[in-house]
Amino acid sequence: MSDDKLTPLQRRIVRTLAPLNPPWTLTGGGALAGVHLGHRTTRDLDLFWRDRSTLGETATHAVELLRADRFDVVLLRTTPMFSELRVSQGTEVCIVDLVAEPFPPVEPPQRAEIDGAVIAVDTKHEILVAKLTALLGRTELRDLIDIQALLAAGGNLSAAVRDAPKKDGGFSAMTLAWVLHGYDVAPLARALGWPDARAADAEAFRRELIQRLMEISKPE
Repeated sequence: MSDDKLTPLQRRIVRTLAPLNPPWTLTGGGALAGVHLGHRTTRDLDLFWRDRSTLGETATHAVELLRADRFDVVLLRTTPMFSELRVSQGTEVCIVDLVAEPFPPVEPPQRAEIDGAVIAVDTKHEILVAKLTALLGRTELRDLIDIQALLAAGGNLSAAVRDAPKKDGGFSAMTLAWVLHGYDVAPLARALGWPDARAADAEAFRRELIQRLMEISKPE
């Protein structure tokens, strides 16, 4: 795509890991940067295995493939459901997260080609649902700006709110609105070195999102 924001290193990693079996799905910032929107760069790649409670030997096989393709790989963290790899070539570095998710996607992934490899990629709607649920448990501006970009690209907030409990049983529009009331954009924006105008835009969207969530929460 013309506005692909993946780095050459990230595209090579995708190509190298494409043969992993069982196959994985690219999601999160990597899917948005490389396939859907290209509205921002990403420091990591999120590879998900759905309907699986553990990764099994997947992390070991991923490391083997990467090292065979002359990447430097360091295993930073690992649990039965999650592994975090630091993958580099020369001065280029990317974090690769391998995640087992024990439930199916909200909707089937689509197919996309990255650096000659055809892979599964979460749809924009799937990512919007995941980003909404992520806001319940963490305060990262990337989630807020990704939701803003997805909605601007035609995402359906009401449908995403309806689907969010499939990923997080504790999710509700009102709960997220309450969490966002305590979400302080200014210090997060300063830490990232954002200009005032960009921080103000994110703050305005936070307020707008709260209002929209409260409207969705109203009984029909």
